[in-house]
Amino acid sequence: IVEGKSLKNKNTKLNLIRQTVGLVFQYPEYQLFEETVYEDVAYGPKNLDLDDKEIENRVRYALDLVGFDFDEIKDKSPFDLSGGQKRRVAIAGVLAMKPKYLILDEPTAGLDPAGRNEILGQVEKLHEKSEITVILVSHSMEDIARLVDYIYVLNKGKLHMEGTPKEVYSQSEELKRIGLGVPQIVDIMKELKAKGFNVNTDIFNIQDAKNEILKVIRSKSNV
Repeated sequence: IVEGKSLKNKNTKLNLIRQTVGLVFQYPEYQLFEETVYEDVAYGPKNLDLDDKEIENRVRYALDLVGFDFDEIKDKSPFDLSGGQKRRVAIAGVLAMKPKYLILDEPTAGLDPAGRNEILGQVEKLHEKSEITVILVSHSMEDIARLVDYIYVLNKGKLHMEGTPKEVYSQSEELKRIGLGVPQIVDIMKELKAKGFNVNTDIFNIQDAKNEILKVIRSKSNV
């Protein structure tokens, strides 16, 4: 069901649904096939029978959203790019359809640390720069903690719990029971608290933890 419309209903216009929801599968770079980045990103808009100017506008828009300079990247072969760059091009191909919702399925799977940070950084910027609702599907609690505002936890195909990161990560034992756990930084902050440091334990990502620890150190040293 998308916005109240059942995909099983024969009267549902699937072409409109495809323009409403963009889905980026795991390893989307395997779906790249055109000779240039421009042609690959333009493939979807061309199938909408848009004119050449609108197609170019959409390609520019999509490449900008994932952090590329249009003139520098458009004529390059997607197969000459790094893993993280290929994945960004693949995401741009979906964004060029201008979806209202973007679903990312394990967007950092198989990437090295540099590629992983590259993708996560672009997802953060995408969330900031556009009005697209981003839905992240992931087993990485670190990625989730860094990016999301609200969490749905599925277990064996059924909704198991939901809430803000604070609400969900406070149930660490239950998360561990179903094989998920919590971001490592959550356990670190709890351990610091147990050792007498007056730190806030409602922290789920490294940057916030760094700021909190520095705040405590400075308060003790009056720096």
